[in-house]
Amino acid sequence: MDPLLLGALVAIFTILILFSGISVALGLLVVSAGFLIIFDGMRSLELMPEILFGKLNNFALLSIPMFIIMGSSIASTRAGADLYEALERWLTRVPGGLVISNLGACALFSAMSGSSPATCAAIGKMGIPEMRKRGYPDGVAAGSIAAGGTLGILIPPSVTMIVYGIATETSIGRLFLAGVFPGLMLVGLFMAWSLYSTWRSGNMDVLSSTTYTWREKFEILPRVLPFLAIIIGVLYAMYGGIATPSETAAVGALLCLVIAMVIYRLWNPKDLWVVLRDSTKESVMILFIIAAAGVFSYMLSSLFITQSIAAWIGTLDVNPWVLMGAVNVFLLIAGFFLPPVAVILMAAPILLPIITTAGFDPIWFAVILTINMEIGLISPPVGLNLYVINGIAPDIKLKTILMGSLPYVACMVVAIILLCIFPGIATWLPDAVMGPTI
Repeated sequence: MDPLLLGALVAIFTILILFSGISVALGLLVVSAGFLIIFDGMRSLELMPEILFGKLNNFALLSIPMFIIMGSSIASTRAGADLYEALERWLTRVPGGLVISNLGACALFSAMSGSSPATCAAIGKMGIPEMRKRGYPDGVAAGSIAAGGTLGILIPPSVTMIVYGIATETSIGRLFLAGVFPGLMLVGLFMAWSLYSTWRSGNMDVLSSTTYTWREKFEILPRVLPFLAIIIGVLYAMYGGIATPSETAAVGALLCLVIAMVIYRLWNPKDLWVVLRDSTKESVMILFIIAAAGVFSYMLSSLFITQSIAAWIGTLDVNPWVLMGAVNVFLLIAGFFLPPVAVILMAAPILLPIITTAGFDPIWFAVILTINMEIGLISPPVGLNLYVINGIAPDIKLKTILMGSLPYVACMVVAIILLCIFPGIATWLPDAVMGPTI
């Protein structure tokens, strides 16, 4: 059978299997095993266990459970609420300071936890009621938190970036650095839209400030500065050549647990058990998907699907940017239905040869891919962040949350366009810190 036709069949069956409700990892294994048996015979299954476990035999994978523990220990405390209160007190005199403090808290908490749902829940529980009480439109209150929560998979340290780095054998350090300026750019775009939307609503009273004394401003800092210091320390150790990403993640996880125990008195063994249990569940899920995606990638390569698609793309007389537009549409649609980790692990083996053949930088493309995955987090039918916001503010209709999130989707599209016009937004910092790639 023609490899391109075979690739289309694989795509159709993969979509059907995943839409059946089966877990992503198991679905990838079923599709891989089925096509290998049909086209390579039963003997091809002998390699599956070796590939499955061999994909997990990577020291860099240790950073995933460590960063997840790091985020879980933060999310299990009042760190999100304290971070929100600290920014509110310090930004109170800035016009629209409350919405800015909400988005700033989302950005910082996302960087600390790396989890979009956790960010929405932690900041939304405090921020949404406060914004509504002061007269902010429901769409701005809910949409800004839903969009701000997506920043966790872009701003470092990001588990999604780690997965992309492992899947494509790309430097994780470069990927982390590549997400810094695009992440800050998104925060700026979100803030600009929030302020404009609030101003357009005509209720100028919400842009006024609430007065806090200097004592009230400083007394909140000891609760949040240690966590921020850990994030800065982890990144400094990584880029200063002191330790590898896995080593810094392990130290960061330990320090976050210690601080959670000391500052927030997380002494109860049951509470600590919940943190470790939930972290283990999430880590196993991601690692299982990584292992299954390794088998899926082997199947695509063994049947010459990946090579044929890359060769076919190379023969097309089409503008590279038209190709990149098609790739973005594919990623956008995939992100509507699948979690970011699954999309990256399934699409990377196919897309990486295509984008490199077209002359695009894989580090830059990682940022483009991640922003597309962010859009999926606040877009139906899955739109995980929308349902999290609806859960913590059930009196706000899901339609209102969705409509309030759509302008932030437009902000992300603008960010993708800016990155296409000025790729240096993503590539300058990695080249400046770690040297240009050869």
